[in-house]
Amino acid sequence: MKFINDQVAFGRHETFALRYSWLSKGFQNLDVFDDEDAVVRLGVGKNMVSSIRYWLKACQLITPQKPEQAEKLGKLIFDEKNGFDPYLEDEATIWLVHWLLATNSTLATSWFWFFNKYHKPEFTGQELQSALSDFTKEQVIDKRRPSVSTIKNDALLLTRMYSQSKGNGRTPLEEALDSPLSLLGLVTQSAGGRAYQSKPAARAGLPIGIFSFAVSQLMSERNVTALPIEELMYSRDDFAAPGSIFRLTETDLITKLEVMVDYIPGHFDIRETSGIHQLYQMNKIDPVKYLEKYYSDIEQGVAA
Repeated sequence: MKFINDQVAFGRHETFALRYSWLSKGFQNLDVFDDEDAVVRLGVGKNMVSSIRYWLKACQLITPQKPEQAEKLGKLIFDEKNGFDPYLEDEATIWLVHWLLATNSTLATSWFWFFNKYHKPEFTGQELQSALSDFTKEQVIDKRRPSVSTIKNDALLLTRMYSQSKGNGRTPLEEALDSPLSLLGLVTQSAGGRAYQSKPAARAGLPIGIFSFAVSQLMSERNVTALPIEELMYSRDDFAAPGSIFRLTETDLITKLEVMVDYIPGHFDIRETSGIHQLYQMNKIDPVKYLEKYYSDIEQGVAA
């Protein structure tokens, strides 16, 4: 949730993008990762086993330390019997996974940097690599700084995970398979495939329950009861920012905050103090309550 320059990680994904079945399959077979037959049980290659394990940690679904245990959020969503969305069938869960990945500055530093610190709306792959390289030189301590090849791999994988593939004949089928995160439209590829866009927009597909969870989790992590709306829009003091991570326009951020106030009434309000619009938390609430409400409403057929 907050960038710390000596607590970083780059290139632990084995160059494999997160794939659709991996979170469900990995979470529900958490006990097999150290077994000799993990390749058989998970139905993937040896390096992919390591990659699945990494993505589960990067998305904050299991603990980072061995032996890995399921995190509360992991159980809430991916538990095979009682999880809200154990097979990643609801796009809202993909938005949630995106938030959890992009706030994990410790294990997914390149993703944290891109969605919180990199605001160039159009860029090439080379420009992205150069910017990530500059960031690591300026912000990451020497002994934790990644190699040039690792930076390149992270930048390539990031755009591949978030943009839908163009499907040219030279791309192997396995590599052309889109990551679930590509559905969110947060990164798009130009017609020629040589440039990318990642622009603020009104994200109608972002459910208010997921957005509310993100905002309330940020305030809980920061241990504050009030935040200027500007700090919810742009990363300040190296903390994550929902507006940046979800690539919202300032207008849409405010609109979603207004809806959030009424989503579970009595906890948040928007007020102006000394000319600064701020989000105030009046009564503490566990951020998970917003997820419980969203998935419960979906199960009951209530409009999100």
